[in-house]
Amino acid sequence: MLVALIAHDKPGALPIRLENRPAHVAYLKSSAAVQQAGPLLDGNGEMAGSLIILEVADLTEAQAWVAGDPYGKAGLFASVDLIPWNRVIG
Repeated sequence: MLVALIAHDKPGALPIRLENRPAHVAYLKSSAAVQQAGPLLDGNGEMAGSLIILEVADLTEAQAWVAGDPYGKAGLFASVDLIPWNRVIG
């Protein structure tokens, strides 16, 4: 199943994001579950969240993926939503 992971950073957390970005990107690249990924941007064009499309067996696997993400471990996110998703185009 495909799952959209939509996460919003805590206010003022850009330094946490930048500090943990190399480990996060390495985690993304090492995971066969990641289909697409990229940062959400704020009105100034600064990174302020994440959108990741995961291909997993179920939501439990998606939750485990989130638990292993260096951004989550660093306390970056104010919220994380896991939403089942159906690809129509692309």
